[in-house]
Amino acid sequence: MAGRLSGKVAIVTGGGQGVGRGIARIFLREGAKVLITGRTPDKLEAAVAALKAEGGEAAWIAGTAGVRADAEAAVARAVELFGGLDILVNNAQTSKPGTMFEDTDDALFALTIESGLYGTFQLMQAAIPHMKDKGGSIINFGSYEGIHGGVGFAAYAATKEAIRGLSRTAARELGKHKIRVNVICPAALSPIAEQWVKDFPEEAEKVMKLVALGYLGDCEKDIGPAALFLASEDSRYVTGQTINVDGGQMML
Repeated sequence: MAGRLSGKVAIVTGGGQGVGRGIARIFLREGAKVLITGRTPDKLEAAVAALKAEGGEAAWIAGTAGVRADAEAAVARAVELFGGLDILVNNAQTSKPGTMFEDTDDALFALTIESGLYGTFQLMQAAIPHMKDKGGSIINFGSYEGIHGGVGFAAYAATKEAIRGLSRTAARELGKHKIRVNVICPAALSPIAEQWVKDFPEEAEKVMKLVALGYLGDCEKDIGPAALFLASEDSRYVTGQTINVDGGQMML
């Protein structure tokens, strides 16, 4: 039986580990051809080797989120290898959790904004021309820390809320082309989250008390299915929305 993404081509940024890798794995399992991006070639190569071992077509290209030339190169590579582009997942983000507002300098603020907001913006612009004639799905990433305003997350919160605003406007403008734009706010035990829990155990304990289901999600089993829903025709009438996939941490 054909998968829910059979015949589709997807780009997943930050696909070498964590949430990005979990999403790429589910997309491949559902029939998509997937290009993953990231900064570390060795990590990407290993991830693609593991993905291919499970079956399906996968490839990688190294690049830095927030560099327009790298965004354009990623889209061009997906089109060259797989013949088009249907799904874009903007998951990549550089951040330094636990940095207080007064200690956030211009360099950290710029790095966080550029990797998240600029990276998302640039990849969306590069992808849109390849989706206009047939429609497509763009999945961006926000955060509970942005909506809530988490302590030690000034640059990150600002970035993630900017991404949500960008996504809503893009959804309105691109709807006429049947391009859907939605946001996932995840709570997942990614490598960055694991390190944050180790570095800030007291703050992590406070956060965990707010998660109704009592645990941080699995990158593939918990976050992946939400991305699959938004990428597939099951969500053909859903756009401009934020979905909190966080075990009941944020309830709106």
